[in-house]
Amino acid sequence: MRFLPAFLTDLWRHRDLLWQFTRRNFELTLRGSHLGLIWSFLNPLLMLGLYVFVFGFIFGGHFGVVASETATDYALGVFLGLTIFGLIAEILAMAPMIIASSPNFVKKVVFPLEVLPAAAVGASIGRMLIGLAFALLGIILLGPGGHPGLFWLPVILLPVIVGCLGLAWLISSLGVFIQDIGQLMAFLAQVVMYSSAVFYSAARISSLAPTAWTVLRFNPVLLAIELTRDAALWHQPMNFRHLGYLYVCGFVTCWLGYVLFRKLKPAFADVL
Repeated sequence: MRFLPAFLTDLWRHRDLLWQFTRRNFELTLRGSHLGLIWSFLNPLLMLGLYVFVFGFIFGGHFGVVASETATDYALGVFLGLTIFGLIAEILAMAPMIIASSPNFVKKVVFPLEVLPAAAVGASIGRMLIGLAFALLGIILLGPGGHPGLFWLPVILLPVIVGCLGLAWLISSLGVFIQDIGQLMAFLAQVVMYSSAVFYSAARISSLAPTAWTVLRFNPVLLAIELTRDAALWHQPMNFRHLGYLYVCGFVTCWLGYVLFRKLKPAFADVL
């Protein structure tokens, strides 16, 4: 395991503990519900139907990427974008309190605290994958259908997941020392949503707001959503320059988050 990055080595060493906490975090969201696990599938299915009806047929929106785009395609594109954004929004919302709300684990010298943020990310990934499965089902049944471009999705989502892991480590460690960071993350989530082309295409930004595009084109969330829609909906060729940039952002964010977490971890017990 020496050839692996340090954060992967740590997670692999504690993989059993990571799985237990991931499963516990996933089940906590279903606790107290009569339908339990069914809601994990029912909720994204209902949301998919809602987006198709509201955005596709009532508002009649369109991305304008391909001439053959239908109202249903637009709704599916919005759903894909919100599925990816939802993963990031969950991390921004929950990360500030992951360590701050677990003083009992912090005071256990032998407990690997790195597992707590990673488990939270793992549970969020599980919920995202359920939503993504329904998005792909909608694309196959209601949209352009199945095609080889769908196989690019794991390649596109990998750096997003790795980046979310880094964000969880970074924000959870800062949350121990900065109590107001939760409010900041709530505002940041809104900024990310409206600056990531969830409801419109990147081409529209570059044509209508070229000044804003000079900044937004470096937004990795926007690029991840655009690459996902291009691969899954529009049958567009892969933009390897954007994909490479996405990998650099994801792994650099993960490394920085892990390093900061390890650096601040010895002071957690003093604060909590």
